[in-house]
Amino acid sequence: MKVIGYEWRLREVMAASGIFATSKLVPLLRERGIELSASQIYRLATEKPERLNMHVLVALMDIFECSADDLVRKVDLGASAAATGTDGEDRSAGGAATLREKGLRPPRARVIPTDG
Repeated sequence: MKVIGYEWRLREVMAASGIFATSKLVPLLRERGIELSASQIYRLATEKPERLNMHVLVALMDIFECSADDLVRKVDLGASAAATGTDGEDRSAGGAATLREKGLRPPRARVIPTDG
């Protein structure tokens, strides 16, 4: 049996648009009638969603002026096999390696000393 999965690319799309903090999405989504808490938006950006409200998807497409194909990509996982959980691959990074490979980084912070 052929197994098909998907890759959630919101963080990559955010980084390409210069948005590196999920808190920046709160007002952008609110402008489009989507009321999500900061923690819900954080999970949406850092984890692969199992279910996604179509209004949220369309709002993200509008914010980033992209298509659904830019946010979700089909991945062919090959033939089904029993997962052992010992393949050594850490999938918790949320695509950070992909962002580094493409050279997408947040702007460097400047620390300004206070007078006192």
